[in-house]
Order: sequence, then structure tokens, then C-alpha cells
Amino acid sequence: MKEFERAGERSLLSFVEHKEAGGKVAGVYCLFASTELVRAAGAIPVSLCGKKEAPISAAEKTLPPNLCPLIKSSYGYAATDTCPYFGASDFILGETTCDGKKKMFELMGRIKPLHLMHLPYDADGGQALAFWLEELIRLKGFLEERTGRGVEVRELNRQIKLQNEVRKLLWQISRFSRAETVPLSGLDMMTVMETKSSCSDLEAYAVLLRQLIRELEERCAAGVAVHRPGASRILFTGCPVGTGSEKVVQLIEECGGVIVSMENCTGIKGQDLLVEEDTADPLQALARRYLRIPCSCMTPNEGRLNLIRGLVEDYRVQGVVDLTWQCCHTYNVESFVVGEFLEKRHGLPTLHIETDYSSSDTEQLRTRIEAFLELIA
Repeated sequence: MKEFERAGERSLLSFVEHKEAGGKVAGVYCLFASTELVRAAGAIPVSLCGKKEAPISAAEKTLPPNLCPLIKSSYGYAATDTCPYFGASDFILGETTCDGKKKMFELMGRIKPLHLMHLPYDADGGQALAFWLEELIRLKGFLEERTGRGVEVRELNRQIKLQNEVRKLLWQISRFSRAETVPLSGLDMMTVMETKSSCSDLEAYAVLLRQLIRELEERCAAGVAVHRPGASRILFTGCPVGTGSEKVVQLIEECGGVIVSMENCTGIKGQDLLVEEDTADPLQALARRYLRIPCSCMTPNEGRLNLIRGLVEDYRVQGVVDLTWQCCHTYNVESFVVGEFLEKRHGLPTLHIETDYSSSDTEQLRTRIEAFLELIA
């Protein structure tokens, strides 16, 4: 885990070297940004800061206070230039996953060049795939213009294979938590996933993942666990979390629960979705894969329920904690659907938590989480 914790610093150095050699860095915020396409154009994608409270006050000088903390934090970092990854980025890739973000991106575009990807609202609609393919073609044109390098089919297929390999490794790591003794905590899994989003060299990251797999195999063989015996097995779902906004994840584990799976965007969501390899039209393959990401911006969002069902059954989940950041309307509305599904289909209790990035409600949340864990013990 120390290697994963240090990976961000090493990546920053490699970004500098890449830019000194004439390369470009693309700042991204969302799973819908095709990193295969970015890398095939010769740029390095990096996930930008947006998970800490510190820059929110600066953002509120421009943005309304009653807005999702993730949006305000993201814009605050950009406005104050306090995110090193934002500083290293030559341009930004935004997306219309919610109304708040797409309007915020209008303002962020004043700070740096920004390309906005428009998403369809229904992933299964007859015109959705054709619409999204056109968006990827438009993204390809933007990337080629910014990098001065054309996207070749051979290179794009190579990047697809590499990204698929990383997804397979991450999925394999997540599967260790199906065991009775869970060898990796939710906080550590979050760190592993965050490293992927700031990694400059995917091949080196894959080597690191294989090393972790060998260590986890040894821990499982030795019966090493990150939890006390009989700890309640929790599925964590909802909005994305990360370093600086991990308070609910931390509280669950401090209170004696064990997070066996994180379904959200900064967890396992999308890692089971592979891109078809070696196709004559890799853009079409990318469009099909990315459109299947079960985001709450899609309506209906059956994919999320299907993913949750599989995780509940495979990981022998005893309770679900569903996190919604304040003013995230899509996840807040969907929390009712998720809770109803879990109760009717699996008879599982759900704790829905609506909060922000501040620590003001930490003890109140601790009391609620402790009571929830006692309920399912």
C-alpha cells in the first residue's frame, strides 16, 4: 500500500517530463471520459481534485452555496489553482452528468480550454448509441487538434487492451473481499482506485496491481483480516468519495463494519465492463462500453441495480450504506429506488446518508452508523 500512496507524487514528476518532451496532459473528472482515446492521441489523462473541503469557500464566491460539494470543490481548486494536477493539465474534459456540473464547466472553461461531452439520458434508447458515438468522434477531433497527433486504429486498439487488463486486475483485487476474512479495507481499496486515476504509466500500474494480488493471496492463505471476527459485511454505494471526503468510509470501519465492496464511481463501478478488442472500428466499441456505465444520470438506471444485485450475492452483504452528497439530486432520488430494491429483492437494510465534505456532522453520523451496525449484527 505504501507504493500506491506514493504513486501520486511519482506521477506528477512524470507529467512534468511528458510536458517538457512536448506532450499534453488532459484533466478529467468522470468515468465517461475515454482514457483510451486520450492516450491514443498522445496525451496523459489525470483525474482532477474535487474531494476536499478547503477550496469550497473560494468556489462559493462564484457558485451558489446550495450546490453539490463535489462541484464546488472541483471549481474551487481550479479557481485558486491549488490542485497540482489541474496546474499540469493543458486542457479539461468535462461531461453533462448533471445540470450543476455542466453549468460549472461553462465557468471553468474561462480558466482553461475545455471540451464538454454531451451524454444521452437513456443508455438503452434507439438513438443513444449513435448520439454517443458522434460525441466520441467529436472528442477525437478535439484531442487531435490539441495534441497535434492523429489517433491511429492500431494505437487505439493497443490502449484498449491495456485499459482492459487494468480493469481485469482491479476486478480481481476486489474479488478477494468475497472471502470470510477480508484482506483489504475499504480505505485501502479507495487508495488503489485513486492511483489509477492519477497514473501516468498504465503498464507500471498493472505491475503494481499484480504485486498487490500476490500479497493479498498470501494474506488470504494466512487468514489475515482487516476486521474483527463477525464484523458486519457492508456494501458501500452512492456518490464518489476520495481522499478528503472519505469520512463515511472511515466511520464504517472505525465502528466495526467491514466494507466488502464499493459500488460507486471511485470503487468498482465500470471495472467489469470491458471494451471489445481488435475491432476494425474501435470507436464504436468504446461507445458501446462507456454507454453501459450505470450512472445515476441515466434514466432508467437498471444497470446499477443489476450491479448491486451481483455484488450483494457474491460478497454475502449484510447491509448497505448509500451515500449522497448534499444537492446531488440524481443520487438522492435514486436512493429510494435502491433501498426499495434491496428490501424487496434481498431483504437487506439500507442506511441512506446525506452529507457534505465538512466534519461538523461526524459524531452524528457515527451514532447513526453504530446503530445501523448493531441492527444487522
